[in-house]
Amino acid sequence: MKSVDLLVIGLGPGGGSAAAKAAAGGLNVLAVDRRQVIGEPVQCAEFIPNPMGAYARAHPVRLQSITGMQSILPSGAAHASDFPGLMIDRAEFDRAIARTAQDHGAELWTASRLTRLLPEERIATIRRNGQEQPVHYRALVAADGPHSTVATWLGLAPLATVNTRQYTVPLTQPLDDTIIWLSDDYPGGYAWLFPRGAVANLGLGLDPRLQPDLKAPLERLHRRLVAQGRVGSEVVRRTGGAIPVGGLRRRLHQGCIVFVGDAAGLTHPITGAGIAAAVVSGEHAGDAAVAFLHGDPAALAEYEEDMRDQFGPALARAVERRRDLQPLWHTPAAEQDATQRRGWIAFNEYFEAASA
Repeated sequence: MKSVDLLVIGLGPGGGSAAAKAAAGGLNVLAVDRRQVIGEPVQCAEFIPNPMGAYARAHPVRLQSITGMQSILPSGAAHASDFPGLMIDRAEFDRAIARTAQDHGAELWTASRLTRLLPEERIATIRRNGQEQPVHYRALVAADGPHSTVATWLGLAPLATVNTRQYTVPLTQPLDDTIIWLSDDYPGGYAWLFPRGAVANLGLGLDPRLQPDLKAPLERLHRRLVAQGRVGSEVVRRTGGAIPVGGLRRRLHQGCIVFVGDAAGLTHPITGAGIAAAVVSGEHAGDAAVAFLHGDPAALAEYEEDMRDQFGPALARAVERRRDLQPLWHTPAAEQDATQRRGWIAFNEYFEAASA
């Protein structure tokens, strides 16, 4: 049986960051990912805030800068706000972090998936190259997304999610702002256009209970933008996925297992942003694993406390905003600007309503 200090399930930005930190701290790390190629397929709008820029310096990770955001309300009124950040090649971003982990000595397995977990025995079974490989671990980082297999094996409740669909389309002229559409056409979510050089990511997220069909509203939006001469008709790439929107898990660690990123519920329930939280939580989890395995029994609990302190208030506000909006979708109120302003981060009402 293979034995490691730390087993990481998932090599997105959270898992890669955890593996890198733990390996740099001297742990024997194995990180596995079900995908054949790390980072692919991309299921992301590919935006990161400026503080994450240190992770996107190298070409070809960084694509362009974003300066602002245009939020389009149901009436058609546009609200401009500062929204500084960077557009990245998400696949290259994930691979760059994974290479850092590998450079520090972590072993990476791709096309490998968790098929069984025995938490009491600290044994995970990984299917790789058509064979089942048992792995004994001393600690485990679950970085396996909103539908976490680790969580399922632990018997934890599934996270609430919305569904997304995204096209990459040509831009007809350079664009430095992202554009957001708020409308009852996108119940439980919104539509977006994120420029990335000569192309842009055009997508939407919806609550599947309110609108199961994502293709039709995205096609309508695409046709409208083509008619306006803003984007081309070609679809360069299609992708989609699930985004957790219920806030933090009830527990971020169980025994010697810790959750990071989407698997922890750290994705923002209103915007869907999750890359920065994944990196931060992954790094903290990697450091906590080092401390835990070097004799600090409180290290994993302290990791959870740190994540709740850092992200908890903003996530709780976003969950509250979603709860407020839920009964209003598919009613006349959902097509009122005032309703949408209360539910979107670019407007003061979003914060005032939450604190009232």
